[in-house]
Amino acid sequence: MRSLLLLPALLFSLSLPARFVRAQGVLTFETPTHDFGRVPEGTLASHEFKFKNTGNQPVVIASAQASCGCTTPDWTRTPVLPGRSGIVKAVYNSAGRPGVFAKTITVLSNATEGSQVLNLKGTVLTKEEVRAALTPAQLAASPHLELERPSYDGGRVEAGQAVTLRVGVRNTGPQPLTFSTLASGCYCVGYRAVPAPLAPGQRAVLELVYTPRALGTVTEVITLASNDLHGDVKLLLKATVVKELVPTSMVKEGAVAVPFK
Repeated sequence: MRSLLLLPALLFSLSLPARFVRAQGVLTFETPTHDFGRVPEGTLASHEFKFKNTGNQPVVIASAQASCGCTTPDWTRTPVLPGRSGIVKAVYNSAGRPGVFAKTITVLSNATEGSQVLNLKGTVLTKEEVRAALTPAQLAASPHLELERPSYDGGRVEAGQAVTLRVGVRNTGPQPLTFSTLASGCYCVGYRAVPAPLAPGQRAVLELVYTPRALGTVTEVITLASNDLHGDVKLLLKATVVKELVPTSMVKEGAVAVPFK
């Protein structure tokens, strides 16, 4: 009896036009693969994967997940109506990653194909390789990072306590200067905030956070990486790291010596 009752509903669904039975969005990318070719080390390689909703329902992208932390994805956040287009943007950080690379971005959505994979590939050239292929005129057209001082003396600092260093820099090249990574042998220096790009001729003060660990007189070599094709810039930091900046005194409390600051 129940089968007989369901039969009319089944016959009705079979009689519906295909557009109602299979109503769903379709995410169609122009191309799922992008080859950056040769990328100078220290640059942020960016590409937009363009897509179109070729289905008959809106498409919503839930997420775009990169295969590594060196790639930062972004995407069209609003629903993409049938016939409309959108993008999935990928930014690859080439700093400190010379050689061939191949990365993926997995796009999750409510489309018919709920999971789609986009591919990025290319070859990161070291600055030495790039310079060897450049003419003097091309090298002169590169942004150029210059330090106002080659070294800084931090004086006496307390171990484990963060100290802010203010480093004056200038872009003396004809193109915008973009900072990327900051490296040190002690892994104890970092940017307080990611520096903004510098226009040609612009000056800025970089704030570096130094958190020393080893005691004694220390010398740290800090490498500032950027899109300056002349090479990375090195900054010398000197400091005397002590256990405590405030000397410990002793007072008598009864028969026991008690330290205090």
